[in-house]
Amino acid sequence: MREGGLEAPKRNPIDWTNAEFHDLDALDREMRRVFDICHSCRRCYRLCDSFPRLFELIDGSPTGELDSVDSSGFKRVVDACTLCDICFMASCPYVPPHEFNVDFPHLMLRYRAAHLRREGAGFGERLITETDRNGRMGCRVAPLANWALDTENRLSRPVMERLAGVDREAELPRYQSRTLVEQASGAAPPVNREAPAFGRKAVLYATCYGNYNGPSIGLAARAVLARNGVETAVVHPRCCGMPQLEQGDLVRVAEHARTVTRTLLGWVDKGFDVIALVPSCALMLKFEWPLILPGDGEVARLAGATFDVAEYVVGIAAEEGLAPGLKPLDAPVTLHIACHARAQNMSKAAELLGLVPEARLTVIERCSGHGGSWGARKGNFETALKVGRPVARQAQDAGRAYLASECPLAGVHIRQGMERLAVELGGQPPAAALHPIELFARAYGL
Repeated sequence: MREGGLEAPKRNPIDWTNAEFHDLDALDREMRRVFDICHSCRRCYRLCDSFPRLFELIDGSPTGELDSVDSSGFKRVVDACTLCDICFMASCPYVPPHEFNVDFPHLMLRYRAAHLRREGAGFGERLITETDRNGRMGCRVAPLANWALDTENRLSRPVMERLAGVDREAELPRYQSRTLVEQASGAAPPVNREAPAFGRKAVLYATCYGNYNGPSIGLAARAVLARNGVETAVVHPRCCGMPQLEQGDLVRVAEHARTVTRTLLGWVDKGFDVIALVPSCALMLKFEWPLILPGDGEVARLAGATFDVAEYVVGIAAEEGLAPGLKPLDAPVTLHIACHARAQNMSKAAELLGLVPEARLTVIERCSGHGGSWGARKGNFETALKVGRPVARQAQDAGRAYLASECPLAGVHIRQGMERLAVELGGQPPAAALHPIELFARAYGL
């Protein structure tokens, strides 16, 4: 591949079972090779805080080149990476199949994996990644849990900051008393037999957020799909492993992948498509798992049967046509495009809301700065707000009544950035950030 060529980026499998993958000397050589390429290019300077930190290290060294930078400084660069994948997908001219073979996010992942194996994870890091355990406990005592999570709670939040490393100012998802799986276990919404897509079947992979924190996303998706003739079921066998991926715990990610694959393929074998409600989880099923388990044919088969929820509804519109009944929304929408939707080389949220009659959309296609659990951590939160400030500013300037993002965590983070701006500049952020499928359900009157 030549620089500036039109070939699509192609990711190589993650060779984490090879002993050299975790060898610190081999890792250091590869980081220096890639960092020197980044230093000569600097195209990604404004994407996130990793690249400014790298270039400051180099520019402040005795020679102004990488050869005089001590490797101990590399950790600050790695710590700032949110694994959003945008440098790989949208910015870097040297990704494979280019001979330079630069995959910056997966190099950051390799560093975390190697150092996790050598040093282990701290208590706070282990605690924050156990989303299923935390979700089950939080839902059982939702009022108490939500009281403790409130940023105004000056009793619990400092304790959480000290024990779990979660910044006391970061807004955190609230828990629901009944999970999505529990709510979906009753009567399913009636399937519209007159819809053009009648006969389709889909199983919704609830995801941790959709199951414990945002069941309304899954309920809206089921309602929209039923209106369009799609029979649905909802399952949540286990987390997709994205929190463990952020920490570099690839052994745990592989365990999650095998467990979830076994469950979901049972539905695929019965003729169901698989829909993930959150783009980060869809990214794991469709792209990261096959790279972590490249020889696993079952994982590959699941990847081919998995869709993002917006992608699936847009596919119905293109292939069979939507059921009638969509009405204009009562107010315009600011829509943030999630990085992990862009990283799938597929982002259909704007196309989805564009199907609503008289749609009034302001689309923002830039990183919110949150990065999963990364942006809520002590030491990262203010940086996350800084990275996401241009998005919050665009949303504030748009002045739309609705704020939507495919990534629920990004939506909460953008709204918090808008609240900060409102203190400085005036104005009022929307009452809540919604998922696009929730707005689409409203347009159907569901």
